[in-house]
Amino acid sequence: MAPRTHGPAPTPAWAPPSRKPPLASRLLRATWRGLPHRRHDAGWEPGLVVPAADALITDHYFPRAQGDFPTLLVRSPYGRGLPWSPMYGMLFAEQGFHVVLQSCRGTGGSGGAFDLWRNEAEDGRATVSWLRDQPWFTGTLGTVGPSYLGYVQWALALDPPPELKAMVVQVGLHDPHALFHADGALRLENVLAVGAGMTYQHQGTAAFLRATLRLRRRLREVTFAQPLRGAYVSALGGEVPWLDDVMTHPDADDAYWRGASLATAADRLNVPTGLITGWYDALVDQSLEQYERLRRAGCRTALLVGPWTHTSALQQGWPDVFAESLAWLRAHLCGDSSGLRPTAVRVHIGGEDAWRDLDDWPADPATTAWFPTPDGHLTRQAPTDSGPLASFRYDPADPTPSLGGPLLSHGAGPRDNSSLEARDDVLTFTGPPLTEPVDVVGPVSARLSISTDAGQADVFTRLCDVDPQGRSVNVCDGLGRTRTAGQRSSQVSVPMSATAHRFAAGHRIRWQISAGAHPRYARNPGTGESPVDATTFTPARVTLHADSALTLAHGSGPA
Repeated sequence: MAPRTHGPAPTPAWAPPSRKPPLASRLLRATWRGLPHRRHDAGWEPGLVVPAADALITDHYFPRAQGDFPTLLVRSPYGRGLPWSPMYGMLFAEQGFHVVLQSCRGTGGSGGAFDLWRNEAEDGRATVSWLRDQPWFTGTLGTVGPSYLGYVQWALALDPPPELKAMVVQVGLHDPHALFHADGALRLENVLAVGAGMTYQHQGTAAFLRATLRLRRRLREVTFAQPLRGAYVSALGGEVPWLDDVMTHPDADDAYWRGASLATAADRLNVPTGLITGWYDALVDQSLEQYERLRRAGCRTALLVGPWTHTSALQQGWPDVFAESLAWLRAHLCGDSSGLRPTAVRVHIGGEDAWRDLDDWPADPATTAWFPTPDGHLTRQAPTDSGPLASFRYDPADPTPSLGGPLLSHGAGPRDNSSLEARDDVLTFTGPPLTEPVDVVGPVSARLSISTDAGQADVFTRLCDVDPQGRSVNVCDGLGRTRTAGQRSSQVSVPMSATAHRFAAGHRIRWQISAGAHPRYARNPGTGESPVDATTFTPARVTLHADSALTLAHGSGPA
């Protein structure tokens, strides 16, 4: 008689709770149009406690149907209410996924103190360990989410658990330093927006709305304060210790930032990862870097870039973002590839309002250079000298204002720059009317030859599309910092992000140059002192020299 063997005890059958998702979530869900057909009703199991270094409060959404379903992990510092509950909990449960929506440490009722990146890998691993004991968990796991909800995905991907089979990072972060600093300049508006969001959004919609309105009312007071250090307290309603640290550590190599960037996670990842961003997203450069790293590592990846800002991707762009995310997760968690597109990359072409599928990004490494002339024109003919071309006076007491562009705030996106370009502290160089369309598809950069009487200055450089009526609309931009000796010029290369834009026939290409964009960037005091601690601000005369160039990625159109 064969001996009787004893396997592990059978997992007890799971009895789904009968609760419906919160009423506010169901009401908001009912207003959305243009989404895929609902497959299941969604159930809700709130207030679960995941044991970690501190208790992590977690809500579980699930399809009300028989069968096994994969699980999506969504970890957020912004709470588990609106809009996260209907956008991620309900919508994905309706499509056949268990959704674990969790508040990060120190937020939304979870224990401990929130720290801007230091706990996410540990808490993600603890949550996966907890999932393994849940009777409804099949061992097939995906992650999805935007912004900091993308950062926590990269944290888990540093040492991905074997259950992790797919990721979707939407307008996502991997490098906090780059969100807050650019070549030594403080991204002041990002600092304040993140401070308000991290501090108040997990407290609920009403608290976050009050904080946002208070920040708008006091924005000028805060951003013109001398010194900047501590000035945010009146706008944010109290001290935020990590915010002080972020503002006062501009050097990416400082020990403070050690371990903050998760860029290396993509260098060795083998988990299929979908990436979604917008041309006016404050994190578009990070998404493009993530794509490049994943491709170089041989990881399966796809990239969608829409006409969106950081917030509009989750509002006007949500039907496209959700459909793209759902198709990727179904393909890699459910074995259903019917929703995938045939190419790795899809980008929205600005100026044409059309989508274009590409095999890779960037599609063509070829570039063309444009050069400024003394009479304000932009030409393909290279200069024959490096002498002074044009100059302007930058006054920190009346700083060049920021207008549109890739921001976290409501002012992001394409804007008419005509009023900005009428200022005395803004230079413009404009090409001739185009006889046929010109496509710029890929990275944009500037090489600027600058001299200044202050010894150092910031340089803000922007590509604009000017229509036949003279309306000048920003396409992409960047900021760099230059240091000079005496009247001698020095060269600075400024990455201006990337774009996919068609300049239509009859339109003109414009290069806009100034010495700042406030309050998007903190004012350069002109003294070499930190902009956070400066109390003395000195105007600077900035001179552009002829050996400067604007470099555009070459798409189809006249060379």
